[in-house]
Amino acid sequence: MSRRPQVQDTDPVLITRSEELAALCARLRAEPFVTVDTEFMRERTYWPELCVVQLAGEKDVAVIDAMAEGLDLSPLGELFADPKVTKVFHAARQDVEICILRFGAPPRPLFDTQVAAMVAGFGDQASYDSLVRALAGAQIDKAHRFSDWAARPLSAAQIAYAAADVTHLRRVYTALVERLTQESRLSWVAEEMAELTDPATYRQDPETAWERLKPRSGNRRFLAAVRAAAAWREREAQRVNIPRQRLVRDETLLEIAATNPATPAELGRARGISKGFAEGKSGAGLLTALAAARELPDSALPEPARDQRQGPPASPALIALLKVLLAAKAEEHHVAPRLIASADELERLAVEAEPQVPALHGWRRQVFGQAALALKGGRLALGVEGRRVKLIEG
Repeated sequence: MSRRPQVQDTDPVLITRSEELAALCARLRAEPFVTVDTEFMRERTYWPELCVVQLAGEKDVAVIDAMAEGLDLSPLGELFADPKVTKVFHAARQDVEICILRFGAPPRPLFDTQVAAMVAGFGDQASYDSLVRALAGAQIDKAHRFSDWAARPLSAAQIAYAAADVTHLRRVYTALVERLTQESRLSWVAEEMAELTDPATYRQDPETAWERLKPRSGNRRFLAAVRAAAAWREREAQRVNIPRQRLVRDETLLEIAATNPATPAELGRARGISKGFAEGKSGAGLLTALAAARELPDSALPEPARDQRQGPPASPALIALLKVLLAAKAEEHHVAPRLIASADELERLAVEAEPQVPALHGWRRQVFGQAALALKGGRLALGVEGRRVKLIEG
């Protein structure tokens, strides 16, 4: 990351043939980094449909038509796996998920400019537009943000818009690396990239799908029904490749878990469930999943969420103090508060002696975690000095 290339603004090239892509990737594998973005569609499918991949190096700017007939994308997978080339994305999570699905592995090494911007003091979830303005001195045309990227042929305007997502990213990347190097914070970004490139981060486990619904109940029998229904929906949505909400909406799934129907007629009474669904193959699969959940022994029932369990609640005053401390530390170190600790972590810190949360590990512990434990232990107090919060060590 040390060499700062002299990037050149060149017209983007549309890649539709395998030999063109192979030649492009061969050139890019000789460079220290490549900027990457993807355009995909998933409004009508469970799995994202890759439509376009954008790449930029020092001289090359290319828009790859991933839907072109006969196009062999394997050179792209080899580029993403090359350890000598840093792959630069902005807000990479969905792009990485697509790479794992398409190539079987995440791009490595990876650099996410949104995460880096949070470390560099640009606030929570800095947008690409704002970073381009601040660090590249350019303006992004948003006209094609909601284009149908599956429609063919791609228009000249679409190609230009797609290319802009990687051309300006080169200058954003080099500026952030320069700033973070001066502040000795590149290692902080590297810690975040370890999670982003962990395939487990993107694993769709049907058995844990129910947790996304956040059912507000301590009734473990009800939670077992929620878990069974959500797991069935996840598998079925994956099988037929449609969005889970299009199959059965969240609120309907929770209603079904609450009523726990045993027959098609009972299932058909739920809002949003048609007679055809209730009496068909999908309805039969859901009823079978619910029946199996009813037979579970108590020992196999899921545990309620932490805030639904019995025990002393978190002190609102202590949580408020931890929030103030977090804001003060984020201000002191010019780091986005959200990157340091989440609201759930603050609640756990207020209740548990030393919970296993990211805020108490790595650079976060140095910036905030140690001070949070000291505040809880009475070894640190908060005061005011002028217009700033002051930390008073006891």
